[in-house]
Amino acid sequence: MANKIDIRNKKATHDYEFIEKFTAGIVLSGTEIKSVRNGKVSIADAFCFFRNGEIWVRNIHIAEYKNRGYINHDPESDRKLLLNRNELRKLERKTKERGFTIVATRLFIADTGYAKLNIALAKGKKEYDKRELIKKRDTERQDARLRKL
Repeated sequence: MANKIDIRNKKATHDYEFIEKFTAGIVLSGTEIKSVRNGKVSIADAFCFFRNGEIWVRNIHIAEYKNRGYINHDPESDRKLLLNRNELRKLERKTKERGFTIVATRLFIADTGYAKLNIALAKGKKEYDKRELIKKRDTERQDARLRKL
């Protein structure tokens, strides 16, 4: 199954430093998975939270499926993630510490046909950290250009 769905959250890589990454299944309805397969998804502001010992993701916008019948999904609803119990405990323990959050980094369709969401335990970057990273990237590019000549 050659599915090319790979939606990334570039904003998260700029704003957060990733400590640990996980791959979770995501519970979707029929019209939601059809919209995902059409690539009508935005995960720019997506983050995860715990409710009743389960992990949920918020702010994933999955556009309504236009070829639906009379029933369609809510584009902004919270969606449940599927992780094993040990990973859930570890993430819940870490998010109770100050400064840690869980952000969605990538949504893709696995070879099995299921939608998967890469999430990361993250810590927010300061403004000066972002500027330092940009300066470092610029100098590396300039050095690479000079080496080519």
